[in-house]
Amino acid sequence: MEEYIVSARKYRPLSFDTVVGQQALTQTLKNAVKSGKLAHAYLFCGPRGVGKTTCARIFAKAINCQSPTADGEACNQCESCRSFNEQRSLNIFELDAASNNSVEHIKTLMEQTRIPPQLGKYKAFIIDEVHMLSTAAFNAFLKTLEEPPAHVIFILATTEKHKILPTILSRCQIYDFDRMTVQGIVDHLKGVAEKEGFTYDVEALNIIAEKADGGMRDALSIFDQCASFCQGNITYQKVIEDLNVLDSENYFNIIDLSLENKVSDIMVLLNGIINNGFDAGQLVLGLAKHVRNVLMAKDESTLPLLEVSERQCERYKEQAKKADTRFLYQALRIANQCDINYRQSNNKRLLVELTLIEIAQITQADDSVGVGRRPRRLKSLFKKLVQRQQPEVKRAPQVAPAVPVVREEKKEEEVKAAVSASSYSAESRPRLKGGGFSWGALRTGPSASSTPVIDAPSADNTKTETANAADAPKGNTPQVDNAQFTQDELEIMWLSMCNRMPPQYSAISLRMKNIIPRLLEMPNIEILAENQIILDQLQAIKGSIVNTLRRDLKNESIEVILRLAEQHEKVRILSDIEVFDQMNEKNPAVGRLREVFNLELA
Repeated sequence: MEEYIVSARKYRPLSFDTVVGQQALTQTLKNAVKSGKLAHAYLFCGPRGVGKTTCARIFAKAINCQSPTADGEACNQCESCRSFNEQRSLNIFELDAASNNSVEHIKTLMEQTRIPPQLGKYKAFIIDEVHMLSTAAFNAFLKTLEEPPAHVIFILATTEKHKILPTILSRCQIYDFDRMTVQGIVDHLKGVAEKEGFTYDVEALNIIAEKADGGMRDALSIFDQCASFCQGNITYQKVIEDLNVLDSENYFNIIDLSLENKVSDIMVLLNGIINNGFDAGQLVLGLAKHVRNVLMAKDESTLPLLEVSERQCERYKEQAKKADTRFLYQALRIANQCDINYRQSNNKRLLVELTLIEIAQITQADDSVGVGRRPRRLKSLFKKLVQRQQPEVKRAPQVAPAVPVVREEKKEEEVKAAVSASSYSAESRPRLKGGGFSWGALRTGPSASSTPVIDAPSADNTKTETANAADAPKGNTPQVDNAQFTQDELEIMWLSMCNRMPPQYSAISLRMKNIIPRLLEMPNIEILAENQIILDQLQAIKGSIVNTLRRDLKNESIEVILRLAEQHEKVRILSDIEVFDQMNEKNPAVGRLREVFNLELA
């Protein structure tokens, strides 16, 4: 029985002309061989399976050919070419940097460069996966790479150029290999299938080319797998069954059903796909790619972007005539959003079902009722409902008084203070989420009347209060509150104010909780700061403290006096253990209770 060789090795190119998909690079290398203008170091980089190592071998053979052809190809007839084809050439060395990446390996390589070639002009050193070399090995390689002997040429190959030191890159001619196109892979697979005597469907070869993701070596490996499964008759159905690829017919059906708003049929189709073992996430990815292809098929100028067979291209064009461009844009956006959220979702199937439902409802009329319909008018109805529930605010007509009213200056100032304390303009008052005051907008200064209060009323309530004040009769002018309060009420309101302070003021609020304000002669309040830092912080927010206490204690005459505490006025803050010790001294039963229940302080 003849020894079996996989297609990736059996049909490996032996000349520049047989290399697939890299015409620009191979032509450059042929011109270099033909003209004899050879660099001392080359770097071939690109994705896997696109021909980097293959081109390096062909190039190494061509530069040592004793009678190259007119276009720069090796003759395959001279002794140098025959020795290379029979894998006994002493002028071409291959090194796998993945397993030979130490300084010792590079030094051994450097020693071999000193020996001149026995046959031919050059010694070619092919270093594959060169990015795997260690930093020390790269540094040891630098000098030889920059100024090698005249008979040495280095050909480096890598899939990750960004991992190579810039000092190495600057010493090489860099050739970037392209990914294989789907059509290029299909054409090459056709030739392989004809040489092997296989029958094939073009759609089946397209599936193999798409699965290879731009790598010819991967495409040939998948081709061998499918050929074994199909027993020489490579058909579309057998290929998608062997590779576990979802049939594109499902995507056409989903779009057709979505255009008809048939959500129930789509759910049944999805259930069948999942029951057959296909991943719902791959379905979304495939659907997004399908929608993209339909969108490209709407314009003749973008048809070349479809990497599919002619029969599939015609089907895309037929569906593009039925699908509106807006529908395709929306479906593509929804599918992309599902792909972004799929990995983080705990209920992946539900996410995919909701995605398909949204796609199916894109073209549904607003007044139609269907399964899974999203309430599109909810937002506008909700706004009308809120507007209907809000009380109407009546504006007082501005009528000039017939008889001038003489008021006392003090009375007029009190009325203005009362109105300013009960109403604030929405434009000038900073807001906190939920209607409170934003401490980030505090103003410093001695004037308390111009500074907002904590948890100020909302703008809507302000407008209502202002309107009510305007509607009030002239004889019922609201009086300024001057309610009396006790020391206990002051301490309660003080602690409540500290608890309402925003998180960014947590430090000063904690310090304020340890301060006990003192009620002096009504309504003056004294606050003692333990040190100058706390005093400065309190001075910065004094205006808001005053306004808040005036509102909560219902006394517009409150004044706050801030001063630094004397040494004898400072109260040391006790720890939890010290507080417990004091309680135990006053009541020994507390200590006995702790011992009986074996309690510990938290």
